[in-house]
Amino acid sequence: MNVLPFRQPLGCLKTVFRQTRYQRQLLRTFATETTPTPPPAAAQPPQQPPYTPSPFTLHKPNTHKRTPFAVYTAPTRTTPKDPMVPFHSNSISSYDPTGARTSLFSKARPDRAKVGDVLLVATRTGEPFAGAFMQIRRRGVDTAIQLRGQLMKTGVEMWFKIYSPSVVGIDIIWRRPKRARRARLTYLRKKGHDMGNVDHLVWAWKRERSQLRSSRGKNLGTVFES
Repeated sequence: MNVLPFRQPLGCLKTVFRQTRYQRQLLRTFATETTPTPPPAAAQPPQQPPYTPSPFTLHKPNTHKRTPFAVYTAPTRTTPKDPMVPFHSNSISSYDPTGARTSLFSKARPDRAKVGDVLLVATRTGEPFAGAFMQIRRRGVDTAIQLRGQLMKTGVEMWFKIYSPSVVGIDIIWRRPKRARRARLTYLRKKGHDMGNVDHLVWAWKRERSQLRSSRGKNLGTVFES
């Protein structure tokens, strides 16, 4: 006779169900165990009929074999990489046909205008402006120079484009005896380094030029008389 290993008061349905489960476990034997039933055979999916494209379909299946991507050679460049280079060269040749302004600021020439020199720029719209050459900004046809002078005892800085049609001429009035170690002489704005008024240098340059012209005319006159 199977007897439960312990008894508990039947206080609730939960206790009753627990005792029934324990009793079933004790009554189970090898003879009473059920033989496992084999699992049902896997149901095979229904076979679909072959695809028959309809004449009304817009996109037909891609049945051809995929080929590797075609590799094309890069086309030869007919135009230069920077289109502004020929534009600047053509503009410079039209604004400066003789090449005098280009050679005046060319890096290849030792007698070029250097920073620290005193330049005189003559324009069509106003009076000539003389000042110390502070820096140059090379931008092709837009190349410009910055001069620092003095007007009415006040320091003035002006930019001039060397290829501008309004610029009539650029002359070197005075050359710096010692080469400047900087490309931009911004320290000329300070009180101890400011050159101030350069009218005396302009007056001396004009006087020397007039003497040279007069002496050259006299020499030419003597040659013609002989």
